[in-house]
Amino acid sequence: MNTRSHVTLLVGGVGGAKLAVGLASILPPEALTIIVNTGDDLDHLGLHVSPDMDTVMYTLSGLANPTTGWGITGDTRRALEMITRYGGPGWFGLGDSDLGTNIFRTALLREGKRLTDVARQMSSALGIRHTILPMSDDSVRTVLDTDQGRLAFQEYFVRERWQPQVHAVHFEGAAEAQPSAEVLQAIDEASLIVFGPSNPVLSIDPILALPGLRERIRASSAPCVAVSPIIGGQAVKGPAAKLMAELGIDVSPVGVATHYIDLLYGIILDDVDMHLCDVVSRMNLHCIARRTLMDSLVDKIALSEHLLKWAEEVFS
Repeated sequence: MNTRSHVTLLVGGVGGAKLAVGLASILPPEALTIIVNTGDDLDHLGLHVSPDMDTVMYTLSGLANPTTGWGITGDTRRALEMITRYGGPGWFGLGDSDLGTNIFRTALLREGKRLTDVARQMSSALGIRHTILPMSDDSVRTVLDTDQGRLAFQEYFVRERWQPQVHAVHFEGAAEAQPSAEVLQAIDEASLIVFGPSNPVLSIDPILALPGLRERIRASSAPCVAVSPIIGGQAVKGPAAKLMAELGIDVSPVGVATHYIDLLYGIILDDVDMHLCDVVSRMNLHCIARRTLMDSLVDKIALSEHLLKWAEEVFS
């Protein structure tokens, strides 16, 4: 099997978006499909906001704010200032250009278009040639049981700055939602399935919670591999390490591998965790250690090349 012929990447957030850029720099458009978490989506000020979708879209189009990894570089917040002045919610920081994205998305959805078709139209308009797919056209919302009560994801992540202690995570609507036909096709036609270096619980699990998707991945002839988001016992960005610890998941690449154990063929660790490859190998998984921290475009491409070369050597 030529593992480069159709790579299907599952992601959410900044880390996954960085790997998407690396793979898109190497693979032609027909050889890469990016499936994005929409459990983070929310209705805010009457708008349908898709934060992970937009992070991936902005990153691939070169618009993303390089400092934060999300939002649009150079964006202003005049609209948000007025909303706050009127007494509206100012905690969710939509920039003016970002607001335009969400206004247009909402208008298209109200016309009856699927989120999948909206994503295709908007990413194409930004010059993105690779396929970006929302995980579903149906509503799934990540909610968390915390020591401050039940919180919607963005309340926990943005408003409370992910400080509440989490007791449990739920994906409301997942049991009734369906992966789109395009998502199922991307899994069925994949030559390699990759779980990006995204939060396992908050970014990848919502995708896997869709009915039949885990079974579809297991049934695929494509090997499934992960890139660990944990480096040296820490998350590169965001609450992954804190959340994993609170939920009793070992905060290490071993914990990540264990979390995905029924689906994985192998995992890439960072060089600093090379000593854990022996532990992972005893789990009957393939393991390789490379630099996984992606500070520059060179880093993103290098990790993607390592990933593809390793997959060719081990799984072809």
